[in-house]
Amino acid sequence: MCFAPKLKIAFMTLTLFPIRLFFAAFMMLLAWPFAFIASMGSDEQELEKPLSWWRKIVDVLLKAIMRMMWLAGGFHWINVKGRRALPAEAAILTVAPHSSYFDAIPVTMTFASIVMKAESKDIPVWGTLIKYIRPVFVSRSDQDSRRKTVEEIKRRAQSDGKWPQIMIFPEGTCTNRSCLITFKPGAFIPGVPVQPVVLRYPNKLDTITWTWQGPGALEILWLTLCQFHNSVEIEFLPVYIPSEEERRNPVLYANNVRRVMAEALGVSVTDYTFEDCQLALAEGQLRLPSDTCLLEFAKLVRSLGLKPETLEDDLEKYATSAMKMKEEKVDLKEFSAYMEFPVSHTLESMFALFDENEDGVIDVREFVIALSVVCKPSKTLETIQLAFQLYQSENGTITQDDLAHILKTAMGVSQINVTHLFRAVDEEEKGKITYDDFYRFAELHPHFAEDYLYPDQMGAEHGLETSSRSAPNGICTDFSPENAEDKNKPLQKKLN
Repeated sequence: MCFAPKLKIAFMTLTLFPIRLFFAAFMMLLAWPFAFIASMGSDEQELEKPLSWWRKIVDVLLKAIMRMMWLAGGFHWINVKGRRALPAEAAILTVAPHSSYFDAIPVTMTFASIVMKAESKDIPVWGTLIKYIRPVFVSRSDQDSRRKTVEEIKRRAQSDGKWPQIMIFPEGTCTNRSCLITFKPGAFIPGVPVQPVVLRYPNKLDTITWTWQGPGALEILWLTLCQFHNSVEIEFLPVYIPSEEERRNPVLYANNVRRVMAEALGVSVTDYTFEDCQLALAEGQLRLPSDTCLLEFAKLVRSLGLKPETLEDDLEKYATSAMKMKEEKVDLKEFSAYMEFPVSHTLESMFALFDENEDGVIDVREFVIALSVVCKPSKTLETIQLAFQLYQSENGTITQDDLAHILKTAMGVSQINVTHLFRAVDEEEKGKITYDDFYRFAELHPHFAEDYLYPDQMGAEHGLETSSRSAPNGICTDFSPENAEDKNKPLQKKLN
């Protein structure tokens, strides 16, 4: 930001910000007793009946109070386009792009049910308001939660309008609105009509966007409340009625709805998913380059059917097998047996990523390292520790060549120069290092990758983005792919 906006925010911080924060908090506290009383003793049977007269009054009061809360936050008017469909016309509202907790505005306007983490109901005050709208709760501790969530969405969606509409943000994460990432299929599995809803924040300065790179939640709240006026547009698009093919194929259904919404927003689509974005922007000590093949590898992992909730167990199983195999290389048939998956196009593509010499054999240790990065994108040292266990000799050491294999696999690149890093770790010039040596070095040099790898390996040649890159919205980092059409390119081999 230039000097003038900073001066404005400084002035607003001392004047308007505390007043707005007080009134917004007051409105939320005012809503709490109404939501608490209305939620007491209600059950599913009651919800499936027409609203009683007193609940209708509570609904009106809560919507008014919530509207005053947003008014206190600078959202003086909310521009609504189109017509919201009735529950019998569209049981599910799909909303995109999802970019901020301010996306709760359409939720408080409609009081539609939402899909939320089960932990959210324990948040003081806000948790009571959440429970009032009868959300579908997802439990992280329950491994079967995803299936139960889909079943509950399906049950409500097929109730012929008896349940309130369900509002779902199918991207599954906050983005910066520059494109629409892959929609999760949960909203489309029931095969019922959905109403697409698009959000826009046409403000000169974007203080709304909240991604995992950029300002935190409190900073976003502060910056937004320091703006004199905040604009928001909510557009209800025509109800999308799926074809028979789309009913049978939720992924096709999701992609077609995403295309309609992208056209309404005037943005592109990308096949990157929430998991891809997490991987690409993980805050570990090894930042992935733009030409990494690990994003393709992650897609293949998902295509094989390896589930996120069991991925760590799978990693442990594959790592144990790889340690027994040591330096033994395997062909496609042996890799299929190792993976316990039949030979398929997906498995062949995954095998090709690691077939560096195109001689029909691969080192499964490289597969394990890549899977560890996908499984634990932010835990760099855990991946390196596992890699040391795979490559170390009987006395627990690895050579410079071993370190090069480990790091180029962990970063998904074809070549890497580790000479400076290895020499820095190998202080006694033994020509070999242990994991303890590396760990001590990493503790003293937490930015070892930037200091010893990136200047040589990841400069202009690879065109990498840096954390200091200027952001197109003035505040938040743009994490979307630079070229959406890149998704049509063939799979890139790890080593060429």
